[in-house]
Amino acid sequence: MNPFDPVWETSTMTQPESFSLDHRIVSAPYIRVAEVRPLASGGVVTKFDIRFCQPNAGHLEMPTIHSIEHMLAGFLRDHSDNVIDISPMGCQTGFYIAMDGEFTTEQMAELLSAALVDLLAAEQVPASNEEQCGWAASHSLSGAKAAVREFLAGQDSWHEVFAQ
Repeated sequence: MNPFDPVWETSTMTQPESFSLDHRIVSAPYIRVAEVRPLASGGVVTKFDIRFCQPNAGHLEMPTIHSIEHMLAGFLRDHSDNVIDISPMGCQTGFYIAMDGEFTTEQMAELLSAALVDLLAAEQVPASNEEQCGWAASHSLSGAKAAVREFLAGQDSWHEVFAQ
């Protein structure tokens, strides 16, 4: 076994969709459908890749990510009952958003835009205290707003996932 082989090629681990995405040719910021998964119950989950930063070129700081996550957890739900989850990417370049049902990129862009406008109007990060948060000291409202402003500035290219 070659120690430089990717783990999924040398194990029985099921490869997540993101591992088959060539991160060298995407062009952030963007919104893309990462997966539409039928459920055994008969429903469908649509998972979105919401990329704020260019992979391997930039990243969001953890207090910024943490604050965006807290705010979107509520603000997205204010605009849709179909939100299942928002999860930060471990690479710190964006978020995954899971939705109950089939959704298009355009629908997600509209929902996300509304939630991000709410975020920009926020005067504090919700649930950023020791009672409601596991790392309450790790938040940055100013960092979250700056990242969101930059993401929104690229809104015209959100549908262009790959570099031309």
